[in-house]
Amino acid sequence: MIYLDYSATTPVSYDVLESYNKATRDYMGNANSIHSLGVKSKALYTSAVKQICDLFNIENDELVITSGATESNNMALKGVAMQYKNRGNHIIVSKLEHPSIYKICEFLETQGFEISYVNNDSDGLIDFEDLKNLVRPTTILVSICAVNSELGIRQPLKTIRQIIKKENPNTIFHSDMTQAIGKVPVNMYDVDLASMSGHKIFGPKGIGFLYKSNKINIVPLIHGSGKYNDLRSGTPMLPLVVALSKALRIAVTDLESKENHVAKLNQMICNKLMEYPNIVINSTKYSIPHVLNISLMNIRPETFLHALEEEEVYVSTNTACSSGDFSSSVMAVTNDKLRASTTIRISLSYVTTFEEIEKFLNIFDIKYNELLEVMS
Repeated sequence: MIYLDYSATTPVSYDVLESYNKATRDYMGNANSIHSLGVKSKALYTSAVKQICDLFNIENDELVITSGATESNNMALKGVAMQYKNRGNHIIVSKLEHPSIYKICEFLETQGFEISYVNNDSDGLIDFEDLKNLVRPTTILVSICAVNSELGIRQPLKTIRQIIKKENPNTIFHSDMTQAIGKVPVNMYDVDLASMSGHKIFGPKGIGFLYKSNKINIVPLIHGSGKYNDLRSGTPMLPLVVALSKALRIAVTDLESKENHVAKLNQMICNKLMEYPNIVINSTKYSIPHVLNISLMNIRPETFLHALEEEEVYVSTNTACSSGDFSSSVMAVTNDKLRASTTIRISLSYVTTFEEIEKFLNIFDIKYNELLEVMS
């Protein structure tokens, strides 16, 4: 099997799974309980949370454990909207967001909030002048992802924050960092809120977090009797949090060398794909190497995906949570509906090998030519 869909999800690493299993076996107590089993579990939970916070240089009370980025995005956008609705009803998002952001925005529109969509340039970077012009006194929130899930375009969050705060110091800045954390360096001080999912970094599904600066407040989505954080009540998810902590510590270790390895794999693929006259590379100079988006201009992407699948090669057509017939992100960058409707996303990891890529390129060539012959 050659797995090249790491942006959709990753397998749980052995070390992470061992941490999960140990926490499940040896720490049965509810961390909210005051007896010795609960105290033991509470100590492990507190330690795991501190480890995560130390990685990002944030305070313990700035970390909200969630089920993943979709919940975190909901908590961030809805929480800010409800908390600061007396200050304004205007929200700005980019045209390169994960589908969950747009679904939340659709809901907020039914609640009386106005959504503006900031433009980007032909390389996918946010149009700074457009952003500046969109921010108004009633703008309570801007949400722009750190790395786009379909093209891998990385946004300069620090610069974006500076623009937002200069125009309106009270505007809160959120970023979905799901595709950035564990792949490229991130700085939580560039934002007020940040979302992520553990299953993108070889952790288990069903766990993630929301970073929330302690300088802002948000209304919780879930109300209950939790003791750890008023924003997300419930029994602490001890084994999952321990696993997330382990996954994050592994993910950020030797980050530069891992990224360099992935960049070489990416270049290897690009060098080969540039030989095909009817294949266009959509990823831009601002895309991280982990995500390579291409368009097969004369073959249906679903047909090609399943042709590769016959040889146990796995890629995707666009982000796993998208249900559209074309990539909204590719459309936003290229303004070309044909390119946007014929996309294949190849997503790489530091565990991907050169041998896998060589085999992938050979299979790619065979399947591509076979399909061309059938269509001719």
